[in-house]
Amino acid sequence: MKPLHTLTDAERLELRALLEAVEGDPYRDYPAFSRSVGDLVGGGALPAFLPQVCAAIREERATGARAAHVLRNCPLDAHVPKIGNGDPLADKYARKHTFVAEAFHELFARLAGTPLLAYATRFNGDFFTDVIAHDRYAGRQTGFTDGELVFHNDRTAHRVRADFISLLGMRCPEQDLVYTGFVDGRALLAHLAPAEQAVLRQPYYTTPFDVVSRDGNGGLTASGPHPILEGSHSFRYLDTHTAAAGGCPGEAKDALIALKNALARAERIRHRVLTGDFLTFANQEGLHNRERVEVDDPRRARSRWLLKTYAFRDQAAADRHADHWVDGVRGRVGD
Repeated sequence: MKPLHTLTDAERLELRALLEAVEGDPYRDYPAFSRSVGDLVGGGALPAFLPQVCAAIREERATGARAAHVLRNCPLDAHVPKIGNGDPLADKYARKHTFVAEAFHELFARLAGTPLLAYATRFNGDFFTDVIAHDRYAGRQTGFTDGELVFHNDRTAHRVRADFISLLGMRCPEQDLVYTGFVDGRALLAHLAPAEQAVLRQPYYTTPFDVVSRDGNGGLTASGPHPILEGSHSFRYLDTHTAAAGGCPGEAKDALIALKNALARAERIRHRVLTGDFLTFANQEGLHNRERVEVDDPRRARSRWLLKTYAFRDQAAADRHADHWVDGVRGRVGD
């Protein structure tokens, strides 16, 4: 996928110097860290190109021109530590003592007008999480596996779901071809008849909770009945897992098969995240996956590390969940 903007080395270094001055620890006190980034935005010191790029992304999202964007050669910490696969989170806490990458995520969210979202029951409620292989999830259907992922929305079974996902390449082995695929919800609609769309809008379907959610809360098993298609082109779907609920009419299964066919036929884009790439895309108004096209060294591929954030569409979307904030932290939900 062609980047919307590639930072020059001068732009990257100028921005990194500003982000290094952000105060606070995002894992100990996210609100204070977020405010420090906000001070940077309000201080007028940002290089002009970044607000302009974010304004272009806001415009393309609003008009429907594009739902996925890439920025290249983004600032990272001067030292990116190695974290293992046994307990990556503990390794990150112990070895990562600067927060340039986190500050870049927060800065983008502020400039794009998309407040960050975190789940109190996952990764200690952190707003910045790590897409890296965990030994305990090897071969499982989760973003923390070392394998491929079927097309899905993140947190499909949950009530509160991100509108946007952003991934920043921290360490991406150049020799391995691992791609993120994306299908726009409008591309799916083009392959679904109106009658099929009407059935998919009914609460005939259920989706099991992901393995990480079940590990955090043993009481979570499956969502209640839900529609797959909502709004203009939002899909709530985890391929090979979302199923017709018991007792639903036969037309529900026919519509589900039609969706699977549409997913196979619809135009998709692929992007190979490189170190320093920032990939941001719609979570609900599209489906994404992971493909391991060519991996010569599986052990090396397990070092692939992307720093990830979830975000609401806008301030109003965040405010609709205000009754679910945990510990009074805006954006951290108890879902």
